[in-house]
Amino acid sequence: MTEPMVFGAEHVRQYEKSDGELGYLRHGAPILILTTTGRKTGRPRKVALIFQEHEGCYVVVASNGGAADHPDWYKNLRVDPEVRVQVKADRFAARARTATGEERERLWRIMAAVFPTYDEYRRRTEREIPVVVLEPKR
Repeated sequence: MTEPMVFGAEHVRQYEKSDGELGYLRHGAPILILTTTGRKTGRPRKVALIFQEHEGCYVVVASNGGAADHPDWYKNLRVDPEVRVQVKADRFAARARTATGEERERLWRIMAAVFPTYDEYRRRTEREIPVVVLEPKR
């Protein structure tokens, strides 16, 4: 049975309710739930993101589909890098940081291998799309 394709808040809700049994894979890529603190509201904000585990950390891309502006979740973590992460049933605190230089390029290649559409998004925008490393606090 193929699971229905859901997006946004409904994707997050199903993922959390099922401990990732629903919504963990999208287009063959693994998904995590990232919770940031709203920079304006101070309230938790959740988003489902493609990720790759790398050297004990989790890497995500602030692509915003190649839009001209960064996604809200990225703007939030720039103000407060203390985040919560859920990978399947595993929930943990993490600290987010933006990769730069050679690390960014190396991680971009890893993420584009997971989801090749990132390269298309990069061509759509003039901004440098941030690559974010989520460092677990365990």
